Amino acid sequence: MKLKERVLIAVMTGLVLLTVVLVLDVEMHITNPGHPQPPAHARVQYAFRQRHLQKTSNGSREALLAAAASGQLNAINDDPAQPPPLREISQAHAHQPPDPYTDLQKLVFKVENLSKKNRRRRKHWNPTLGELLGLDLRENATLWDNFHLSISRDELYPAEDPTVGRLLQHVVGMPIAHISQKEGGTQIKLIIEFADGGHALFKPMRFPREQETLKNHFYFTDFERHNAEIAAYHLDKLLGFRRAVPTVGRNVNITRELYALAQGDLLKTFFISPDNNLCFHGKCSYYCDTAHAICGSPDMIEGSFAIFLPGKEAAPRKVWRHPWRRGYHKRRKAQWEVDDEYCELVKEVHPYNEGRRLLDLMDMAVLDFLMGNMDRHHYETFKMFGNYSAPLHLDHGRGFGKAFHDEISILAPIYQCCLIRHSTLTTLLRFQNGPQRLSDAMRVSMGADPLNPILWEPHMRALDRRVNIILQIVRECINKAVDPLHVVINDFH
Repeated sequence: MKLKERVLIAVMTGLVLLTVVLVLDVEMHITNPGHPQPPAHARVQYAFRQRHLQKTSNGSREALLAAAASGQLNAINDDPAQPPPLREISQAHAHQPPDPYTDLQKLVFKVENLSKKNRRRRKHWNPTLGELLGLDLRENATLWDNFHLSISRDELYPAEDPTVGRLLQHVVGMPIAHISQKEGGTQIKLIIEFADGGHALFKPMRFPREQETLKNHFYFTDFERHNAEIAAYHLDKLLGFRRAVPTVGRNVNITRELYALAQGDLLKTFFISPDNNLCFHGKCSYYCDTAHAICGSPDMIEGSFAIFLPGKEAAPRKVWRHPWRRGYHKRRKAQWEVDDEYCELVKEVHPYNEGRRLLDLMDMAVLDFLMGNMDRHHYETFKMFGNYSAPLHLDHGRGFGKAFHDEISILAPIYQCCLIRHSTLTTLLRFQNGPQRLSDAMRVSMGADPLNPILWEPHMRALDRRVNIILQIVRECINKAVDPLHVVINDFH
């Protein structure tokens, strides 16, 4: 065969192969519209991100953001930090009627009846600090004394006691006598001393209620929100826990009530901004500089006032590391985020191997998930109540930061242990089925606060959505349990 003929055959063969490739490519685009094959360099970048981001500990689940917003929860990965229910169940569409969870209601009723039959005939002992300290409330006792001495082993204040409401009203109008910056912490907080000798912790407003957490901020570097502290107190009360410090909002005149009383290093941080507003920034680990100053308008600013608990000399407290503490690192994960059997380890460790404490952590997870708080690294209890003391719900400034994202990993204690308190489940079912939804109850409860409205409306809708998510996870735990009575526990708290 001549050279000319061989060249011609090679050219024809190449044209045929090129035609076949083009036909196949067109067919692929027709059968898979909107899903073009990424170039090779894109695949390499994705593999790099997947390999390195799996080490991060911020627990963000962007896929769940879209799922929660559309009313559906679907499986996105096999991460142990994700609950098994998210791999198997889906939430009803928003236009469909809410699930009444009749199966959970029947179980709650069954547990309640069994508890009535088996309950020992003895009165539940719930001593107060006043009783243990041997101090009686006198007729001339202050509101501060009434609050402190009425703190009990189960709660910071009784359900029907008007003392807390009166004390919060008192704080709103009481003149400020002295201020100082609280030591420690990542952001500025001021200790306020009132004219009558009472104390409160002041967190100033940083930005509007509708401003959400910056997408590139880890939970441990996020701004704190004054309104989150106020909302957390009301949410904790509505859930029946009453373990969060009573907190109220107040408008503060920076000139008369802060600048005039400031001293030392704090005083040096006050300045007038280019917009002629009075600002200050204090000294702390994060955001305490001129670029992140707290500014008035021109010298008025909102803030949250959290009532001080009794001094640690009179009522010492013990600090506990939270078993489901996140890894406060940009890349490392905590053990519970990579170990499906982590709860079994927790159950073997004091004080979670007996008593109420493990169920208390389930309650804490419910509270944190409802407000989106990922910053639960430690908690405290009163030493004099021993290991049967309810944990205190403190420091909620990083809650209510994402209205459209539901951070499912906050519920890890519940879906890893498959455990929830009977009273907590009963409360969630009541808010799920009405007559009053959780968002409506929050509007009523927060309505009397001087800074109302406290929450941006999308956060209110998120509360109802998250109640439904918790109930779904509990249902899945019950469905896979050998005995559902090992999931829902009635310990009479």
